[in-house]
Amino acid sequence: MKPEIDAVLFDLDGVLVDSELLAANVWVDLLAEHGLTMNRENFMARAVGTTHAALFDWLSTDHGWQRPDTFTDVMDARLAAAFQAVPAIEGARETLDALNAAGLPFAVASNSERTRLHLKLASAGLAELVGQHAYDPASVGGRGKPQPDLYLHAAAQLGVTPERCVVIEDSATGVLAGVAAGAAVWGLLAGGHAHPSGAAALTAAGASRILHTHQELRAALGLGASV
Repeated sequence: MKPEIDAVLFDLDGVLVDSELLAANVWVDLLAEHGLTMNRENFMARAVGTTHAALFDWLSTDHGWQRPDTFTDVMDARLAAAFQAVPAIEGARETLDALNAAGLPFAVASNSERTRLHLKLASAGLAELVGQHAYDPASVGGRGKPQPDLYLHAAAQLGVTPERCVVIEDSATGVLAGVAAGAAVWGLLAGGHAHPSGAAALTAAGASRILHTHQELRAALGLGASV
């Protein structure tokens, strides 16, 4: 049976586009060039779902590493190059098509910086489907996840209440944001970086359901296996 919801609110990275490994490789390589060697998996355990500002704070506090003046510009350029070829997660386009066909509104709410957010959507072939409903922390005064503002804003822009939304997330940070916004939150572990152990962290953060493919997501939403 289709859940009684008015809209679906998606995270981006790891939920609609398979970008987390690409981003982690850029970060780990560039950090190594600036004197900090990190294991990619350990870095991703902290990085997935968070903002660059939070990452820089963590690198400073926990690793005593200070960002060189040129670091951000080089990082931005390398991420832009990497995201030229970011793929959509398998089944993501079918999910968005199915939502459109069912007349169920949806939006994207991401901790990604605005330019990168739109670059990834375009590169993955999803920009036209998402349209104007793609929101980043700059949309809410910089208050990214785990604060609820992004999801509250996305729901408001769709003209629905967050309590009538389902949030789809792949990180504990994002789950916390969705829960704080008052929405139902489902974990989706469909990205290339996903590991079965991630389900426990999402559940602990408040996810009420764990899914592993977009086909499962469509079925859970009552949309059928495909369109």
